[in-house]
Amino acid sequence: MIDIENKVLNDVFAAVRSAFPGTQCYGEYVAVPAAFPCVCIYEASNSTYRRSQDTDLQEHQANLMYECNVYSDKATGKKTEARSIAKLVDETMQDMKFTRTFFQPLPNLDRTIYRITLRWEAVAGEPIVTDSGNVTYQMYRE
Repeated sequence: MIDIENKVLNDVFAAVRSAFPGTQCYGEYVAVPAAFPCVCIYEASNSTYRRSQDTDLQEHQANLMYECNVYSDKATGKKTEARSIAKLVDETMQDMKFTRTFFQPLPNLDRTIYRITLRWEAVAGEPIVTDSGNVTYQMYRE
């Protein structure tokens, strides 16, 4: 299985924490965050990209889908705050060659919390180890 979740989470969390210090970041779905603002991003789907599977059924590329929920509970300006954070997450994901397939404010369990849900998709290739020992992945927009 091609697994780039750590890279995605590290890149998104670094961008968010740099631009919005104090933002809580989680790599899983959280229905009601304990602190705000909050970003929850996780790999919602990882399946073999069948067109690149060889005759031995080895996976060479994977279809990936990530979902993100951005939450804000500010008394005033929560929509603006959530949209600003969502825009930064989207830019970070697009820099990694993901295509946004969904962006929508959705009602939250607690109606005082503003929530935006986003989704992205991409095809990731097998890991490539560079001369310096770092691991990178070839990413493709579908």
